[in-house]
Amino acid sequence: MEGLAGVSLQPSAVGCQLHGGKLDRQYGRSSTRGEGFRYTFNTVKRIILLLLVTLSVIILSFAEDASFSRIDVPDSKGRQIKAVLTFSDAHQAVEVEPVKGPTVSIPYAEIYKFAYEYTKRHRVNEESIFSAAIGVGAVVMLTKSKSHWLEIDYREGDVPKSFVLRMDKRDYIHILDAVKDHTGKDAEVLGNADKR
Repeated sequence: MEGLAGVSLQPSAVGCQLHGGKLDRQYGRSSTRGEGFRYTFNTVKRIILLLLVTLSVIILSFAEDASFSRIDVPDSKGRQIKAVLTFSDAHQAVEVEPVKGPTVSIPYAEIYKFAYEYTKRHRVNEESIFSAAIGVGAVVMLTKSKSHWLEIDYREGDVPKSFVLRMDKRDYIHILDAVKDHTGKDAEVLGNADKR
């Protein structure tokens, strides 16, 4: 660069240099792509995407079971007791663990139908009458307030059986989603479920 009266001014003399056609005034030196790591928008995007994919894989590897603790099931005397419903992919079964009493495990392969109903009384069919213990179906299925019910129809050998549980109003949507996600079956909606 030529200045006044034959004085030659270099860009470094005023604290700036050319950088790809632009002046680099901040550092006073030129930078090329091969000299070091640059945090550009595309680089940051790739790092964030890599972290999100890694985190998703870690979360999904631990998300094999879905458990719900706010359900009621009948005990041997027909009373409703608290229980935990678990969709276990490790055991390939729906497991119901009451507070008192034995755990019920129904393999996914033996289940042929899920039925959901929002009503005062859950419908009693022939299968649930024959498979339920004495008095269990009548007391549990005849509640006075409206409830969310899930009926699991399955076969144990050649014998058709049914297991009925009452779901909490805060969990029933999540339970129905878990039915589809873990077993691949949709819950049949009985009655008029639109008026909940």
